[in-house]
Amino acid sequence: MNVSPEDVYRAVDLTAVLVNGFLGGAVARQMRFDPVGFVVLGIVSALGGGMLRDTLLQQGQPIALTDPYYLLIAMGGTALAFLVHLQGTLSNRFVILADALGLGCWAAAGTVKALNFGLGPVPAVLLGVTTAVGGGMIRDVLVGRVPMIFGGNTLYATGAVIGACVSAACHSWGQQNLAMALSITTCAAVCLIARRRGWQLPLAVDFTATLSARQLQRVMRKGRQDI
Repeated sequence: MNVSPEDVYRAVDLTAVLVNGFLGGAVARQMRFDPVGFVVLGIVSALGGGMLRDTLLQQGQPIALTDPYYLLIAMGGTALAFLVHLQGTLSNRFVILADALGLGCWAAAGTVKALNFGLGPVPAVLLGVTTAVGGGMIRDVLVGRVPMIFGGNTLYATGAVIGACVSAACHSWGQQNLAMALSITTCAAVCLIARRRGWQLPLAVDFTATLSARQLQRVMRKGRQDI
């Protein structure tokens, strides 16, 4: 049975909405919010990135506002987090896996949608990453956290960038379904392996301190030679 790219895209997009609605609710539980807080964080986390993408594309109203399934599924994921308290090592691993898969789903969906509307590969990748991290970034700002994409943790946005690039490459070959599958798999794999191995991007280097240390070493070497 042949599955149309439109059906695959819709399934991937809604899967990301469900996962990120749940993750938003999980953050609300950590912050000990009431049901209103759950709903706000869940919806922002689930729909924020896609609404940013659709607003920047300027191809009509954001799909989250025109398709009722998006809001319903976002609230469904949030309600699941409200009703089910996941704790323990196994539950924590489930949340990590869900986060990685959700990131991959949106990196793929955002990139493919941008390419289908005629954008080039570079801006399409940019919108794919925006879709992937936008909702989580807004959510973190609302609860007073530094967004994960700003560093201080294992590779996160980097996984979305790699997944979006894979999606753009496969799409250019006319393989939209393959673009979705490989993008999700690649992004999730990068994030999970990075978390397991502790991979992080390098921090900024203080060249002044480095230069001063080298000067001190030269002075000490010169002193030993004089002795």
